[in-house]
Amino acid sequence: MSRSRSPRSEKPARAVAPWVRTRLRTAPWAAASLAALVLATAYLAAALPRAVDAYETEGLRHDIRTAAPRNSVLELTAEPPGLELDLPVREAGLAPAVLRKQRDEARALLPEPLRTDPEQTVHGLRTVKRVDGLDPWLPRPDGISPELVLSSPSGLTEHTALREGRLPAGTARAPEAVVTVRTAEALHLKPGSVVHVPGRVSAEPIALTITGIVEPRSPESPYWAVEPLLRTPVLAPLVGDEIKYYWQGALLLSPTSAPAVLSTTGEPEVFFRYLPTVGHLTGRDADRLGAALDSAAGGPDLVRLRQVVGPTGALTTELDSIVDSYGSMRGAIEPVVAVAVFGIGAVAAVVLAMTGGLFVARRDSELALIRSRGASLTGIGLRLLGETSAVAVPAAALALGLAVVTVRGPDGGSGGTPLLPSVLAASAVALVAMLVLPLRAVVVHRRPRLHGGRDDLLTARPSRRRTVLELTLLVLAVGAVASLRLRGTGDSGDHLVSAAPVLVGLIAAMVLVRIYPLPLRWAARPARRLRGAVGPLALARAGRTSSAGTLPLLALVLALTTAAFGGSVLAGVADARDRAALLATGADARIDGSAEWTPLPAGLTEAVRGTAGVRDVAPLQIEYGVSLPSPHNTSAQPMSSALVGVEPDSYTRLAQRTGFGPFPAALLASTGKGGKEVAADTERVLPAIASPSVAERLGGEPQEVVTAAGVFRVKVVAVRSHTPALSGADFLLVNGADLTHRANTALLVTGPEGGAALRAAVRAKSDDLLVSMRTEERAGYVDSPLQSGAERMYLGAIGAGAGFAVVAVLLSLMQSAPERTTLLARLRTMGLTRAQGRRLLGLEALPQAVLAAIGGTLVGWATVPLLAPGIDLFRLALATTPGFAPLDSAPLRADPWSLVVPAIAVVLITAVAAAGQAWWAGRRGSIKELRAGDAR
Repeated sequence: MSRSRSPRSEKPARAVAPWVRTRLRTAPWAAASLAALVLATAYLAAALPRAVDAYETEGLRHDIRTAAPRNSVLELTAEPPGLELDLPVREAGLAPAVLRKQRDEARALLPEPLRTDPEQTVHGLRTVKRVDGLDPWLPRPDGISPELVLSSPSGLTEHTALREGRLPAGTARAPEAVVTVRTAEALHLKPGSVVHVPGRVSAEPIALTITGIVEPRSPESPYWAVEPLLRTPVLAPLVGDEIKYYWQGALLLSPTSAPAVLSTTGEPEVFFRYLPTVGHLTGRDADRLGAALDSAAGGPDLVRLRQVVGPTGALTTELDSIVDSYGSMRGAIEPVVAVAVFGIGAVAAVVLAMTGGLFVARRDSELALIRSRGASLTGIGLRLLGETSAVAVPAAALALGLAVVTVRGPDGGSGGTPLLPSVLAASAVALVAMLVLPLRAVVVHRRPRLHGGRDDLLTARPSRRRTVLELTLLVLAVGAVASLRLRGTGDSGDHLVSAAPVLVGLIAAMVLVRIYPLPLRWAARPARRLRGAVGPLALARAGRTSSAGTLPLLALVLALTTAAFGGSVLAGVADARDRAALLATGADARIDGSAEWTPLPAGLTEAVRGTAGVRDVAPLQIEYGVSLPSPHNTSAQPMSSALVGVEPDSYTRLAQRTGFGPFPAALLASTGKGGKEVAADTERVLPAIASPSVAERLGGEPQEVVTAAGVFRVKVVAVRSHTPALSGADFLLVNGADLTHRANTALLVTGPEGGAALRAAVRAKSDDLLVSMRTEERAGYVDSPLQSGAERMYLGAIGAGAGFAVVAVLLSLMQSAPERTTLLARLRTMGLTRAQGRRLLGLEALPQAVLAAIGGTLVGWATVPLLAPGIDLFRLALATTPGFAPLDSAPLRADPWSLVVPAIAVVLITAVAAAGQAWWAGRRGSIKELRAGDAR
């Protein structure tokens, strides 16, 4: 009797060795390599949004923190209680406790993300209109009474140090005040002095008793910097028929004496001053901050503030201008950075695709066997997905953690930096790494096959699908380039524009793949006539490269294009800064007076020439505001220009070095008529070089000009748009030796890199001269973390692109490594030496590397001028806006070093890698490669 089978025995047996674990144990080095590549790529992807957020946050905080306090402070003002109220009621409304309560309530109503520093909050009562000091003993330089600001700022005790007398107390009927040390010296005040100011109601003046003299603590702090007059008096000019001077100063009243201001003619107002804090702000808060300021200055939040301080409340600040300036700079820099991000992202994606291609090629026979034995595409794809997921997901998670730990915000923490963009970026890298192997395997093995045919670039014929794809990408590239040239990079949301260099590189790579067989065929014919078999065999082997070699070529072309574009951006930024600094100073150093027409002391030119590092000195005599005649139209508008007397030889050398309006020295040859001896000869004609507008004004005939340097006639002999002596101004250059009154007012110095020795030589002659260094001027153009952060992004993109290019070269060589090793082993049995083997592998790998280098160089060279009209590097190069710098624009130009060096490096790396592969193959035995029946 047969035994019945149990239900358990009818279940399929469980696999002894699970697929994923078996594959990972079988090929640990392949799994480790994939994990390392995913780790590096995911780290870069996760760190990118955090780095951008960090420098944008630091840029916003820097702009607000470094702004002048009077520009960044929030000032809420309101009129004091109205005249319709009794005086005691009005005075009660200005009591210190009432003002403190209003200050705290108003501060609590400021909209987010506006936050203020309670330690720097100031409130009080002040006069908007300055009042006259009536006492006859007050100083009156030109007979005009001093004008005084009456203010009762809170916190006077904490922000001052008592030097004489006592701090003020007083009441509304007997007000008391203190003054700073400088105010006391200028206005002859001392403890016990009584200052009288006009009264509002009665003719009897208001008496203010000075009880003490104080010294400001931290004079540059916002408490004093917002209203400098409170600490430092000013001798102000009164412009009329003649200029007269009078003193302006401030009396600091006690809070209990503040109501006395109501009785003066000074138009009093209540003020609450808040200093914003920046520690909580991020770059993403810029738009919210601007909206909050608009609401507080003239929106719903102003209505709520007026419920606290009264119906006349008004909020004034320049903080909105600071935020707008930050936003405009960020908007100008973001699209330029996006070009680098798209470039490096495309290279990384291609390298990940190459990795999947390498794995599929290595396991092609295995997958073909499984497919021929009935395995479904779904089953193969899911198992391969499990393999890559087991490697890519942990690597991407580790990369995300490293990015969070290593890339932190400006304050050293990561609390304000959003995690979602980094998570999405790392997930995208993991997803690509997971899918590229199963998708490629499914496409290759969609039909069962016993063996693969030849897959050579020489014999491969592009399919219709590939042709349609290439044409589609060509249309996208043309559209992106045309859009970028027409609109520029101003539309930060147009990612097609930012991807234009990538699309151009993609099209170029496809074109290179199509023309790749042609140079090989051309080179193969003469190579057959060479002695030896290495050359013809190498070309034949290069021609039999798998058509999958499109990806290595694409990766190299994109990497070289990104490097060329990024290097050109950095070179353009550096060139713009150098040119702007040189335009501002005219030479490596400039020495002139703090006021116009300040003659240089005798012997200064010789002393400067003898200073260490100085190679040349060009003395100048500059006179501004010289009126120009109008020979053609007597009713023309008045026009003036600067007259520059130069020494032709030294000035010509300077113009040649700087490239600013060079000219032959003979054009300004001396007439031999100069000095006071020829002052009466007003008919002598001096040759002159003029700016275009001055030349148009003077015409081609000699014209008389009247200057402090003499009266003479000038004839324009040449026209130049720029000149080292002046930046952005009209000019008239003449030979200084021909002037009647000769006195140098400036020196343009070539050579010195540091200003210490030069300043010491100048101070030895005079303390009233200024020394401007080109290097210091250039450093001032890098003022914002936005600029330095964007530059670091481009440097990182170039470095990452170089790294991915190396990986692409190695992956390309590794894909055909087994076949090459077998070839060397078989050829070695036929007498091939090791040196010939190294040459063979090197020559076989070089055609594709040379093609990529030439193609990448040409694409980079073509991409830069192609896209240059739409890209202006001004805001990235200079920390200001057009119109406030010597330059109006900073165009993009191709940098030769960025084009040539990466291309040469790719060829050298390929040659070294191929030689290393040949050396390693020669060290190993050839038994395995020569086994009978080896399918390879």
